[in-house]
Amino acid sequence: MREGVHQHVSSPHPQFCPGHELAAVAGAAQQTVAEIQFKEKRAITREEHLAIVARETNPERRAFYQLAWHLGASQSDLAFLEAENVDLENHSISFARKKTGSVAVMRIDHEVAEILKDLPGNGPLFPYLRTVRAGDRSTEFHQRCVGLGITGVSLHSYRYAWAERAKTAGYPERFAQVALGHNSKAVHRAYARKANVELPSLGDYERQRHNQINQHRSETPS
Repeated sequence: MREGVHQHVSSPHPQFCPGHELAAVAGAAQQTVAEIQFKEKRAITREEHLAIVARETNPERRAFYQLAWHLGASQSDLAFLEAENVDLENHSISFARKKTGSVAVMRIDHEVAEILKDLPGNGPLFPYLRTVRAGDRSTEFHQRCVGLGITGVSLHSYRYAWAERAKTAGYPERFAQVALGHNSKAVHRAYARKANVELPSLGDYERQRHNQINQHRSETPS
């Protein structure tokens, strides 16, 4: 009896062996990691953005997505914008970034001004969206993408889109850094390798500059 017990203890079944269990877990973990394929984040295209906006029936969410396209701000910074951040007279919008605390000051064009006119004139611009968690805002956006068959984008894709549009338009990198933040990965990525830039010919550029000078002279009283 004593010998039998000794034999049983000294020869444990493989499935109860701690070393065997650890090896099995490690092997499963390696297999799981190998099966995961990480996809690079991408910018949302203009066509995708317009499709989302066209289908959105909630005015607050529609304006939220529109400003994300025009400003490239993070979703948290957008959600917490207030009417006091907007200066329509001077065509600007300013806010403190949630992540860094630095102040962003951006010029706004007439399209942005029109969007802002339909938002509250006092207090929060997005009274509902600021009350929900960032994850919930992302989920709502994802649901709209799924409904349109759009894949591979998130709310953060608007920042990538803004940076790539800036690069393509010839927007100086220092301006893009001021707009999105000096440490913005979206800016660094876009200006390092993304976006196609179509440069004007030197002759066209010279003629454009010459016309601007002549127009300025004609408008200046002699």
